[in-house]
Amino acid sequence: MFKGSITALITPFANGEIDWKAFEDLVEWQIEQGTHGLVPCGTTGESPTLSYDEDMAVVERCVQIANRRVPVIAGTGSNATREAITLTQHAKAVGADGALIVTPYYNKPTQDGIYAHYKAIHDAVSIPIILYNIPGRCVIDISVDTMARLAKLPNIVGVKDACGDLSRVLETRNAIGPDFCQLSGDDITAAAFLAQGGVGCISVASNVAPAQCAQLQNAWAAGDLKSFAKMRDLLLPLAKNLFCESNPAPVKYAASVLGLCSDEVRLPLVPASAKARALVDAAMSHAGLKPVQRAAKRA
Repeated sequence: MFKGSITALITPFANGEIDWKAFEDLVEWQIEQGTHGLVPCGTTGESPTLSYDEDMAVVERCVQIANRRVPVIAGTGSNATREAITLTQHAKAVGADGALIVTPYYNKPTQDGIYAHYKAIHDAVSIPIILYNIPGRCVIDISVDTMARLAKLPNIVGVKDACGDLSRVLETRNAIGPDFCQLSGDDITAAAFLAQGGVGCISVASNVAPAQCAQLQNAWAAGDLKSFAKMRDLLLPLAKNLFCESNPAPVKYAASVLGLCSDEVRLPLVPASAKARALVDAAMSHAGLKPVQRAAKRA
């Protein structure tokens, strides 16, 4: 259902408010560059610091601009189940193709609690759901057994996995089967994830290297291992250095270098440090990234 290079979109800001022109241009440029899908209002989009009105407006605008050219998977997660249901219902209402829902953070639910959380959302909204497993940020880890249990629910179609354990891809595949959509949640594992049975990556790097990230995925799908290896090696420093400080500060700096938007983030995040900028500059140079002449040209 969902595969390839799917961009976890940043949310551009200007003077504390959403920069709608930059956001609209970013979405259009992503599609022009060959991105296979878009995720507005994920954590890379700073969803924890967006108001509910802002969150819903970003999802709706992304759906409108994409206009069915690529799938839009709205980030609708919350550590409050009722809030996640509300956001997911809105995503469904405005035409999103799916919902990316992160495990409840801070609460530390048991595996039964994780199952109950996702089942409640599943039962309340008929939309394809991608689970988001990121224990490094949420503390809890969705076990393979719980994943298999959830996969029996018809609208839970896959997982964005950022647990850092590549063996989990095979374990999950063996427990659930090949039709369960497994997407890498870490750019650094995007290539290896495919070799283990994954079908794509929900990517931060593709905010600034959409064509290259899409080419990596396309080359693997085509069995072109030479081109695949070239893109893998080209993107490696970017995949690493965009996480040298808290995401999305480094990638927003990279986007500002390309002229896509400002590097503004919302507190408690702060802009990338001088050290981080130097690392990002080196990675961008390695990848051959250059300023975008015109971020978008909408119809």
